[in-house]
Amino acid sequence: MVICLVTDRRRLGAAIGARPPELIDALHEQVTAAAEVGIDFVQIREPDLDARALTDLVRSLIAGCRGSPTRILVNDRLDVAIAAGAAGVHLKENSITPELARCLMSTSARASLDQPHLVTCAVHTPLTATARHSADLLIAGTVLPTVSKSPTDYLEWKGLKKVIGAAKGTPVLGIGGLDLDSIPSLAASGAAGLAAIGAFIPPPGLGRLKEFVKKRVTDMRFVFDSAPTDP
Repeated sequence: MVICLVTDRRRLGAAIGARPPELIDALHEQVTAAAEVGIDFVQIREPDLDARALTDLVRSLIAGCRGSPTRILVNDRLDVAIAAGAAGVHLKENSITPELARCLMSTSARASLDQPHLVTCAVHTPLTATARHSADLLIAGTVLPTVSKSPTDYLEWKGLKKVIGAAKGTPVLGIGGLDLDSIPSLAASGAAGLAAIGAFIPPPGLGRLKEFVKKRVTDMRFVFDSAPTDP
């Protein structure tokens, strides 16, 4: 199973009662806890930060995950991903092509010769899944209802399967409304795993952040690996 934590420090802070000056520290605790149990990716999605602040944040999170298999991606800010030395970039559906992003990263002064850069892409339809299948990974959504999307935006399981079929073998993660109870259906759909924001944020009063995140990653893998192959 491939698991990707998508960050939202303000939503995280609101859930755990952190004050504004404590948001970055809370984000560090969340990300490093996930890295300690081997989460595959962390996508840094903090769109309100300017380039300098975002670059500093990405660099500090990379340092915090050093020694783990976790790879840090930056949401759509290719310039920040290159400047901070991130493992790769996550592109919006209407962003530049995966080929161009990969070319720009590989020719940058900060490119690593022994660590190929990753490009992941958001997709919402089978058509865009086919068009962007050259990415290393596709993240498809919104799968299930969330507070931020209208019902017409939901793929549901049938739509997710169509996206996976159109991806020409590129691994697809589901995103949107997914948690432990939906993982058996996710596995049955043929998805490679999931990306999520809320699934890694503890409900109020449900224990300490670090312990919650570590248990959530471990439980997700167990449930996915234990799921039957048929729905």
